[in-house]
Amino acid sequence: MQMNRSDLPDLSRDLEKLGEKEKTSKRVFDGKLLQVYYDDVLLPDGNESSREWIKHPGASAVVPVFEDGSIMLLRQFRYPPQKVFLEVPAGKLDPGESPESTAKRELLEESGLNCRNLQRTGSFYPAIGYADEIIYSFVAWNLDIQNSELDEDEFLLNYRVSFSDALKMISEGAIQDAKTICTIMNAANWWKKHSPFSVKLDL
Repeated sequence: MQMNRSDLPDLSRDLEKLGEKEKTSKRVFDGKLLQVYYDDVLLPDGNESSREWIKHPGASAVVPVFEDGSIMLLRQFRYPPQKVFLEVPAGKLDPGESPESTAKRELLEESGLNCRNLQRTGSFYPAIGYADEIIYSFVAWNLDIQNSELDEDEFLLNYRVSFSDALKMISEGAIQDAKTICTIMNAANWWKKHSPFSVKLDL
């Protein structure tokens, strides 16, 4: 049975009962991408606690879909877990930049693709326990192959795979990056409803 939006809980009503209020906030690290804060907070029951959290500018992630039903992923090494991951093209929002502009820019820079159609499919918070980062997810089609424009410290390999196989790779644990999982699933759900052109989406 399909859930209607009216069936969803109104979480804003719980803010008064569950919300925590900032008492003091101290920036303890100021990096090129991230800022780390240490806050003292007042809990709903009147007690006090502390929170360590990361401020992030936000990001966009995009699934580029080709007319043959394949999508473009990227193979990229990530330093903290010391592993190579399969990822969708994605990147942080620059100051004053819209999520749509970021998605188009990162698509070109990382995968060498221009898109004539871009649709936002949702947004999500990948690390709510310690960061305020929000990622806007998109799907792109009507693609033109250009040259990638990687930053000096970026090393990526393109990986083209069918949309269906990407979904299977998620279910089998071959795709482990959270933003890639969410963005592909959002794209698949949107595509099933709107289908700019026919794509096989079987698991």
